[in-house]
Formats: sequence, structure tokens, C-alpha cells
Amino acid sequence: MKFNSQGADQVTYDAIVVGTGISGGWAAKELTEKGLKTLVLEKGRMVKHGVDYETANLDDWDLPHHNKVPQEEIDKHYFKQNRTGYTVRQAHKKWFVKDDEHPYDDEKARFDWMRGYHVGGRSLMWGRHSYRWSQMDFEANARDGHGTPWPVGYDDIAPWYDYVETFAGISGELRGLSQLPDGKFLPAMPLNCAEDHFKKGVEKNLGWNVTPGRVAHLTSYNPDVHKGTRGACQYRNRCIRGCPYGGYFSSVSSTIPVAEATGNLTLRPNSSVYSLIMDKDAGKAKGVRARDTETGEELEFYAKVVFLCASAIPSAYIVMNTEHEEEMTMDASGELGGNIMDHHFRVGANGTLDEYGDKYYKGRKPNGFYIPRYQNLGDRKSQSKDFVRGWGYQGGGDRSNWMRAVREMDTKIGPGLKQALVQPGPWHVGMTAFAETLPYTDNRMTINRDALDKDGLPTLSFDASWKENEYAMVERMKNDAAEMLEAAGFKNVSTYDAHSFPGLGIHEMGMARMGSSKRNSVVDKHNRLWTAPNVYMTDGAFMTSAACVNPSLTYMAFTARAAEHAVGELKKMNI
Repeated sequence: MKFNSQGADQVTYDAIVVGTGISGGWAAKELTEKGLKTLVLEKGRMVKHGVDYETANLDDWDLPHHNKVPQEEIDKHYFKQNRTGYTVRQAHKKWFVKDDEHPYDDEKARFDWMRGYHVGGRSLMWGRHSYRWSQMDFEANARDGHGTPWPVGYDDIAPWYDYVETFAGISGELRGLSQLPDGKFLPAMPLNCAEDHFKKGVEKNLGWNVTPGRVAHLTSYNPDVHKGTRGACQYRNRCIRGCPYGGYFSSVSSTIPVAEATGNLTLRPNSSVYSLIMDKDAGKAKGVRARDTETGEELEFYAKVVFLCASAIPSAYIVMNTEHEEEMTMDASGELGGNIMDHHFRVGANGTLDEYGDKYYKGRKPNGFYIPRYQNLGDRKSQSKDFVRGWGYQGGGDRSNWMRAVREMDTKIGPGLKQALVQPGPWHVGMTAFAETLPYTDNRMTINRDALDKDGLPTLSFDASWKENEYAMVERMKNDAAEMLEAAGFKNVSTYDAHSFPGLGIHEMGMARMGSSKRNSVVDKHNRLWTAPNVYMTDGAFMTSAACVNPSLTYMAFTARAAEHAVGELKKMNI
């Protein structure tokens, strides 16, 4: 492998991609398949598909502390990563950063930044729900005046949705809904009996739609299409440990192996990129600066085009830090670092069902149902006077098993305990809303040069919070969930509001938003920096609004689109 670490002003690669997660993997695949010699830089360690999923086939009793992490270890290393309530377990703690090594400041307003620094990034850890944006989503800012209008629409992105869905493999059900466009789906994962009962009751009695969750799992495997090292989903629901079967889409099982097969890929882990190298006279980037996270060596890599795909916050950080390193302005709009968006959630309801006592399920289905947005769709019936935008729900049904007997051992003994072990409990359905947040310029991050990470690089401070429109949704999010369960005949219905903070949805967006002018945005309609048109940002940083659906599929589509544009510009010698 040839690296230019001497700072010589020369082109070493055709393209540099920063990051190996969902966006970075797609950029690597597209650029290498189009013939570009591409260097991919990853901040964290190397991960090899299959080989590095050591806990994928272990049970809790095979792991230290029955898969739990001692509290003293959490308090020392994972005090912020543990805020989700599920992240830190022996089986997958290695995917999450240590907060004491990678600190950030959220003293002004709590921010839950969940991170994984390794090849594959959060594509190894994501929830895999994959939904298209609708034309309504792309028009939202222009329609209600919040944020800047998108310079692209659904028709611009629809062919790219087709393209990435076909390769990634999205299972789902065709429903013909304008607010949740259909895609190129593999067979949907069927609902279990409780979920199906819920669906029928809600659609009959309330008229709201319920569909199996659209997820990036191969329910039907085609080796000519789903290239890489993949096979069909095995319904193990141990996805967060890493799937040795490649049943769900990740960079490590899909896009990166395809890129490697071209012979055009150079992958360098342990390389923390912290700024662009600018050619001020040409108004372009020459390459990137990085620090080797194992040796501390300062590195410089050069290329004709750069893709920033490190995830929204690190990518925006790189551009912000470039202003300091290069002593120049990288953004004329004032929006760089602002408009932090996520989805607010953890509000919903639960209920139990008396029916289907003779039914159970086989395997561990890794998804449940989805209820598409039904608020503010443009008609009078769905219009709300209390808030703009809306939400959808994700939920699922299951049946309690012998594990509940652990709680009952102090009240049952002998035949009573035996019966508790062999007789499943009632069916249960729970659901939580995922709601859109608006873009606010003052929801912002700044670089903190007084606090450094383990590699000696500046860290970040956050000041972002939910505001009036987000809080105006909460009561309806909660009450509508209960109404649906009751309409479907569920008992013991209870609502909850566990509250979330920005970052906890793990859908960070907006710090380098797209727009129609360098006066209102950081990147143009092709995802290029206005101040450096050979630099493309295609992770969540470019998002101009948030919609209410999981955003990863949209990152994939925009990345593939941007790669085609970049190659076209190179051929025209425009960059």
C-alpha cells in the first residue's frame, strides 16, 4: 500500500472516503466499481466479516457475568454509551466507544451520542429499519417555513432508492401509500398472531395503516444481486453481535467486500481524519489530514475527490476544524454545526391479549410492525392545529416464556413453579413513536479545544434540545398508541413517556445542510461543499430536514447518486 505521509503536493489516489459505515461503504463500492483508485480511512480498528463476531453463537450463560457488564466498568468507560439501556453488554460492548477515551461536553443540554469506531461503523449496530422519504417530506420545509427548502425532490432520488434497495435487500410489503412510498422489496417478514390481530383491529376500527417493518434483511437471497459475503436471515435476532451469515445489510458483509473485489480499494483503519487539506487558489481540497490512532503519527493523504462519510457529527467536525487548520472560512451561511436533528421517541403504549393461548412462534424475528405517519398529510382530516410534521410507530408482539418464572420463584414452589415454567404467559404488544424534529439553527455543536480525546485531538460541545413543536406532539403520540391497542381488543393498556434527548435516536442529522445557495446551506444539491466542490458529504450531515422515518436508506441513495456525479465531474475534468 502506498501512502503519502510526507506532505508532498501530489495526487496519491483518485478518491478518498472517510468512514466505513453505511455511507462510507456505499461510497467505496460505487467509486471503486467505477474505476477509481480509492483510499478508505477508518478512525477505528479493523473488523473482518465473520471472523470478528466472537459472541455471535454464544448464549448469556457462556459469557462473563451472564452477559452483564459490572457497574464499575460502566461507570468508568461507558457512562454515556449506556444511556440507551441496551448498549453495554458483554456480547457487544466492543462495538461501543469508551467515553473516557472519546469524551464530549453536553453540560448545557444533555446529548446522547452513541458511537462505534471500527470498520463497518454503526452499520454493524443499526436497527435496520429502511424507509423511503416521500415527496411530502422533501417539500416540508418549503411548505411550513421551517428550515431552508430542499433543492431536490422525490423524483430526483426515487431511481437511487430503487438502486440501493435492490442491492441492500429490503424486506417489506407494498401498500401504495403516498406518505411512505413503496420500494423494491423482498418478501416481508410475516407478522405473528398478536401483531396480525393488532393490524386487523387498527385498520378496521381506526383506518390507520399497519405493515410489517421494512428492514434490511435478506428474506430471499439472490447471489447475483446480493453480492458480498451474504446469506439469508436466520431469524436469530442477535444482529448487534455481528451476523456471520450476512443476513442483514452492513458495510462489512456487503459494500466493502464488493469494493475489495474490484482491486481498486485500499482500506486503512486506525486513521482519525481531522481536517481537509485545501488548495486555496483552486478553491478545492487536495486531501485530508489524519492521525494514526496506534502510533500518533501525523498523516496526509491526497486525492482528486473526497467523500466525507464519517457520520454526521464527525464529518461536520472535519469541515469545522478545517477552518482552524487552514485559517479560512469553509461556510458562508453560518449553518455549519447548527440544525442538529434526531428523532424524539420513547413515547407509546403497551397491552396484553387474551387470545391465542395455543399459539407461539418459532425463531426470533428481528422486527415487528410499522405504522406510517397519519398526521398533517395535506388533507383536512389529518391536519393538526397544535404542531407541524408528525410521527410513525415501531412496535412488536411477543409472548413471555419461562424466564418470568425467575421473578415468581419467591411466590411459587413445587407444582406451581413447574406450571410457571412450561406455560407461556399472555401475548403482549408494545409500540413507540418516532417523531420528526424541526431544524433549528441554534441546536448547535462547537469544537472544544480545551478538552482532547485519547489521540490528542479536540473534542466537541453540544447545545441542542427539543423545543415547542416536539413537545406539542407527545400527548397525542402516547394517547393514539393506547387508542390503537384498545381498538384492537387489547387489555391492561398502559401508556408511557420515558423521554428521549437528542442523539438517543441515533439518527443525527443536519450539521452541514443541503440547500440552493451558499447563503443558506453548506452543501449543494449534489452533496458538494460550496467552498470545495470536490468534497462530497453524504452521511446525515447534509440532511435539510429529518422526516419521521429512519434515515439510513436515504443516505445510501444520496451517496450512490453523489458518486455518479463525482465520477462524471472527474471525466469532464471539472474537479
